[in-house]
Amino acid sequence: MRIVLISETFSKKMGYLANRLPKYLARLGVDVHVVIMDLPSYYQLKDFKQTYGSFIDSEVLPVGTVEAYEGYTLHVLGHKKVLGYMRMVGLWDKLQAIRPDIVQALLSIGWIPFDAALAKPFLGYKLFTGSHTTASTFPLAKRKVSIWDGEQLKCLFTRTLPGRLISLVTKKCYGPTQDCAEIAWRFFGVQQHKVEVMHLGVDTEFFFPVSSEATVQERTAMRQQFGFSENDIVCIYTGKLTEEKNALILAKAVARLRAMEKPYYGLFIGDGVQKKSIQAHPWCTVLNFMPFYELAAYYRAADIGVWPTNESTSTLDAAACGIPIIVSDGIAYRKHVGGNGIVYKMNDLEDLINVLLKLRDRETRKRLGSFGAEKMARQFSWESIAMHRLKDYEAALRS
Repeated sequence: MRIVLISETFSKKMGYLANRLPKYLARLGVDVHVVIMDLPSYYQLKDFKQTYGSFIDSEVLPVGTVEAYEGYTLHVLGHKKVLGYMRMVGLWDKLQAIRPDIVQALLSIGWIPFDAALAKPFLGYKLFTGSHTTASTFPLAKRKVSIWDGEQLKCLFTRTLPGRLISLVTKKCYGPTQDCAEIAWRFFGVQQHKVEVMHLGVDTEFFFPVSSEATVQERTAMRQQFGFSENDIVCIYTGKLTEEKNALILAKAVARLRAMEKPYYGLFIGDGVQKKSIQAHPWCTVLNFMPFYELAAYYRAADIGVWPTNESTSTLDAAACGIPIIVSDGIAYRKHVGGNGIVYKMNDLEDLINVLLKLRDRETRKRLGSFGAEKMARQFSWESIAMHRLKDYEAALRS
């Protein structure tokens, strides 16, 4: 079987679906090709330069690149802006050259799935799509509006109708959470019976708990490096340091807890507009973005993972490393938190402090963290997700 996965962007430094899923599909004996544009991840962010520029801008591969990577083949195409959005240049020719049996587009709307849908009747592959828009980032999903509402009408003509045309020739659309799946059929035109919830995963080769003498020594050495004692409670956040993510509230909570003479520290890894404000707090350490596989040691050295606002795949990685996690009630999907974390009221400083205090007991943290690590390895590994998707692809070819 030959599979092509098409993604707008790709980063070797980030552990996202575009590079983790093909790695594990390739290990199952599949001929996998990943087709991307010559654009950096998050290029569309207004504050891209401040948040990610120094981290990933330099790793963009030139147009025409074809290279073997982690068992699959990576292809880089050019781009052009059409109707305000980036469109791949030469996608049809590339698909014709590769001749795939399966094409997996990461989105269900936009130029990539649209072009893949147009090429499908001529090249004969089975098309799969995905939808990763969550309710916390899509305002229409959270309010009741008339069909004549301006935003609703705009969505109808720019998302729903084009999305339905794509869906008509699609076998299945994967949503990583229930709210992603619902938005796909309510707003993006995907036929409801073609939507399946399939969560994102963890690369368990990197993300696993402290379970050996080597990882015990790793944890001890890293904590000593930052001046943390074994009795200190280190709260870690990784990701964008933006207003939307609001990691600053964790720094404020740590400051309040220190004023109460509680041994809490904050460890932040990322960049963005809140970086300087977080650095101003004496009990917080801020590190720059780093390749995703280096984060595992920091999670294992920490005691609690905190993501104060909307969704982050980092929660899965942190849980896999054996620490309890705290997320906000602003996210709809919480399967990855059940039994191994706590939900707090989003952007409520007092509630975050209270929840952090609930995790001050070492045995409580150990119990929740162990449960989470076992759950991630059993239910959320990229290996198991790749096996599930491969079964769907094989079934599509048989049909």
